[in-house]
Formats: sequence, C-alpha cells, structure tokens
Amino acid sequence: MTNPAAGSWTTLIDDILDGRWTNPETGKKAVVPYDRIVIEESLEGRAADLVSKLELGERFTVVADAATYDALGERVARELKTLGPVDVVILDHPHADMANVESLAVKLADAEAVVAVGSGTINDLCKFVTGRNERRYCVFGTAGSMNGYTSTTASITLESGLKVSLPSHAPSGFFVDLGVSAAAPTYLSAAGFGDCLCRSVAQIDWWMSHRLLGTAYHQVPFLIQEKDEAALNERAAKLAEHDIEANGYLYRVLTLCGLGISFTGVSNHGSMGEHQISHYIDCFAGERHPGTLHGTQVGVASLTMARLQQAMLASDKPPVVKETKIDPDDMIRRMGPAVAAQCLDELKKKAFDENAAAAFNERLQELWPTLRQELKQFMVPVDEMLGLLKSTGGPISAAELGTPPDFYREAVVHCREMRNRFSFLDIAADAGMLEDFARGEA
Repeated sequence: MTNPAAGSWTTLIDDILDGRWTNPETGKKAVVPYDRIVIEESLEGRAADLVSKLELGERFTVVADAATYDALGERVARELKTLGPVDVVILDHPHADMANVESLAVKLADAEAVVAVGSGTINDLCKFVTGRNERRYCVFGTAGSMNGYTSTTASITLESGLKVSLPSHAPSGFFVDLGVSAAAPTYLSAAGFGDCLCRSVAQIDWWMSHRLLGTAYHQVPFLIQEKDEAALNERAAKLAEHDIEANGYLYRVLTLCGLGISFTGVSNHGSMGEHQISHYIDCFAGERHPGTLHGTQVGVASLTMARLQQAMLASDKPPVVKETKIDPDDMIRRMGPAVAAQCLDELKKKAFDENAAAAFNERLQELWPTLRQELKQFMVPVDEMLGLLKSTGGPISAAELGTPPDFYREAVVHCREMRNRFSFLDIAADAGMLEDFARGEA
C-alpha cells in the first residue's frame, strides 16, 4: 500500500519504470516505454525541470483547450519559457476524431517538443499525432477522468464514425499535480472512477473467454492495481469532496491500468463488454448523445454488465447457445453502410455456426460448475458497485446519463457487433436471452 503522507504516490510505478520490478508471469524485469511518471500534491514551479529531463527538444509547443489552459496550461507554458521559446495551441472544443487529428497535425508540423496539458481528448490527439512520425511527447494531466494517460493506444473516431482504439505510443513523461486535478469539476473524477469500476466485469468477461474459447489472458494487470483499487474504493465518496488523497489513489489505479497494456499488448483487462456499450453510444447516438464522458458511460455500462453476468452465473445450469444470428440489413440501417461493413467483419470472427455452437455448448456444460466458482472470485456485487459509483456523484442509470432508454437498450443488444472480443453479451445474445435482459435496463 502506498503512503501518501510520505509523498510516495509513485511507489511500484517507479520500480516498474526503472526495471526493478519482475513480472510474475514471465519472471523477467519489466520493460515499459516511459521515461518518467510523477504524481505529487503540487508541481508548481517544476514544469521546466520535469520536461527538460526528457530531452524532447529546445522549442516547446503546449497543446490545451480553453479549460485546461486556464487550469494548468498557462502555468506550464510560463515555466517552460525558462528553457526556450514556447508556442501555445489552444484547441476549440476538440473531439478525438480524424478531422481533429489532421487539423492538429498541421498545427504541430514544425513543433519540436510537444507538451499536452489536459485529459482524454487532448492526450489522445497529441499521442496519435506525435505517434504517426515517432515524435516523443509528454502530458500534464488536469483531471483523473480516464485511464488512457499511460496506454499505448489512442481512442479515435474514424471518418466512418466508428470509434476505435488505434495503436500509438506512450508519453515519455506523465505528470500529475494532484491539487489541480482535485480542484477540477467532480464529474471528471466520477468519470475516471467509472472507468476504474469496470475492472471486475472486464475480468469476468476476459477469463470466461479464455476458459471457453482459449483466448489469451494475463493476470498481471489486475495484480499490480489490486491493492490500490481497494484503497480507492474506500475513498470513493471523497472524490466528490475534491479530496487530494482520493484523487491520488484514483490516479494510481488509472496509471497502473494503463501500464498493464505495456505488459500484455492488449486492453482487455480494462475494456470488454461494458466498453462496447459506451462505444456504441458514442458512435451511433448522434443527436441523442447526452454529451457525457466515456468513463461516465462506462460506469453505467459496468452496472449493466454486472447485472447480466451475475444473473447468468446465479443459475446452476449453463445457457445454451445457437448459431449466431446476423442481420446485415439491420446493421446498415443502424450504423450506415461503411461502419456496418467494418463491424460485420468483426462480428463474423466470433460468430458461431451450428457446429461451433454445439462444440461451445459441450465445453460450457463441462466447465460450468468450475467456471461459476472461478468467476465469482472476481465479482463485486452489483449493489456495492452501484453504491460506490453513486457516492462519487456519477450517474448510475441510463436515465441519469440522459441517454434515451430505447437507445440504451439498443446499445446493450447490438454493441457486441462492434469488435471481436467475446463477452457475456455474446453468450446472452446467442442463447436468446439478451433482448429480454435489455428491456430491464434504462
């Protein structure tokens, strides 16, 4: 457990970065693509020192939006002027999509040392733009709103409208002033907590897929964040009080989750069925989108997944799947032709024909008693998850999200079509149970 009183918010993180930590799955020292991660109560007056040690260049470009520039960007830019010339790029209500990627790429064409100041959108845009030509960058976080700061992927919406996680690179430096983040609007930390809340349901989906389909599974991402997850949950309610300690544990869990991708090369430990629901909302809500953050949606979707998983695992009899039903015309109606074609390719990779369904049922019948017990070890009761999320001030239902009930149910039923990750949504759909379940979600 960390000791924030001693200023050790990067305990374990430092060991991983410095190669002193051994991966228990491989028996080898960790190798991760980061130079420095600094999380402290205050970083005032330290931006120049932190950035200079990364040796990104001698001319600096600070990228922020209006809110993050006011929160921290102006201070960072001012402090960096002691090192050399500083340009500032203020993005106007940006979205992490290809149009903004191309626009930012033009603005950063001659930039030498890119310094992002912000959270999800700002980080993803800077990460992806610099990653395309392998320019190193760093980021100063302004809110614990998502776990993508330390991931090696960027969540970008394609020209077709499909939101995907694209391979990219990690920031060379990730710096957090907890005082700044704690002062941010509480809906941002509630969104970050929602992104953390999915751990149990994602782990259940991933282990189930591993046991029944033989897909790869790694325990190490869960091991490195286990103690901090418990500490965060104990302090969840204090996030709504702008508590620095609670935000410290939030950042630790978010950071360690991102580091997990460096060990596994995939994001499954923090993104399974629940993230597909959120992605569907972002991709297809259109004017029905309530303007909520990804993590906020993930929190509500995690409750939906927990209810589905726990209802199915409560039965001592396994579900029985049938051949996967695919309706390309309906997908085109809901998604448009281009996105439907992409999603159809993904769905077909995990679809059951008659023989595959029979083989899966045989495997499920054989493993069900053992599998139920294995999965219950990862489970957090729905009521406990709901209470934790509510205590942060985050919404706990689609109605509180502001998502129309019919559309949220559509997302629950059809989001599995978006990517080739097998979850309890797939089992429920192929067993003819998902639509009935979704009617109770709103």
